[in-house]
Amino acid sequence: MNWLGNIDKRLLVKVSAIIVMISIIAVLGGMEALTLPVKEIVINDNGSIIIVKTREQTVEDALNANNITIRPEDYIYPALDQKLSEGITNEIIIKRAVPVCIYVDGQQRDVLTHETTVRGVLEENNITLNDSDRLEGAGIDDPIFPGMNLRIVRVVETLITESETISYNVERRPNNRLDQGVERTVREGKEGIREYLYRVVYEDGVLVTKELVQESVVSAPINKIIEYGTVAQYTTARGETFRYSKVLNMRATAYTSSYKDTGKTPDHPAFGITYTGIKARRGIIAVDPKVIPLGTRVYVEGVGKTPDYGYALAADIGGAIKGDLIDLYFETQEEADNWGLRKVRVYILSED
Repeated sequence: MNWLGNIDKRLLVKVSAIIVMISIIAVLGGMEALTLPVKEIVINDNGSIIIVKTREQTVEDALNANNITIRPEDYIYPALDQKLSEGITNEIIIKRAVPVCIYVDGQQRDVLTHETTVRGVLEENNITLNDSDRLEGAGIDDPIFPGMNLRIVRVVETLITESETISYNVERRPNNRLDQGVERTVREGKEGIREYLYRVVYEDGVLVTKELVQESVVSAPINKIIEYGTVAQYTTARGETFRYSKVLNMRATAYTSSYKDTGKTPDHPAFGITYTGIKARRGIIAVDPKVIPLGTRVYVEGVGKTPDYGYALAADIGGAIKGDLIDLYFETQEEADNWGLRKVRVYILSED
């Protein structure tokens, strides 16, 4: 065990020697510090003046020695690593950053700033104020104070165009060549376009004003044209269909070429000859030309139980045939006598 004791004694001697050396170095360092010249410093800490004396070499060391803390946002002059000068009074200026709240572009930005004006704060934080933007809370050159609230409203003014369709109308025109109930499209319609030019203002992306500047018709509507038939149709009891332009409610008598009805004998040169010069036959009727012009083709329909006389040509006149009275030609006296006077409808046939 003696060899262990010898080892401990040697280690103890070495440790003691190290401690003595450290102590000597500390004493020498302290003595060196005591030999450094004393410097006078005036510290302007945000308007509060402190005058101190120090043997420190740099601004940062002098502030630390006086328990003065500097934040990154604070302004200090000269710089922290600046060496203090001997033989003169060193002045250190500190401007403390204050909190400012800025609402911009949909965000709230809480910043610390040592700038003195609103303009400086915006520039420091890379916030651009456009000519059309609105600054709320202060003027651009107003001084900064702690807790200041600023708001930048982004204002955008522009022109926009909106359009709407213009409905077309439908023109209906009669066509005397088409049957009643028949229609045809002559031209398709086309909607027009009307444009509105607006001046709009957005604030932070929200529409606040919309003013109509101009209204114009870019393309006029084209009306649709439909023709409809005006020619009536009639279907006889035998299923024949004809077109007519007018129907008249009339009375009808009957006649033949006999002496009894015309006062002419068969040897008379005008026997059996109508007023228009054609030979009388079934289908020839006498009319009042003021009501039914001569040469008009008609269809005579019987009313009630009266049978239809059928198709006829207005080719004769008579002294007693006036107004709504017509005279129907029959081949025999018996037919004419049996007819007597009856109500009929006369359809004026269409020429087409």
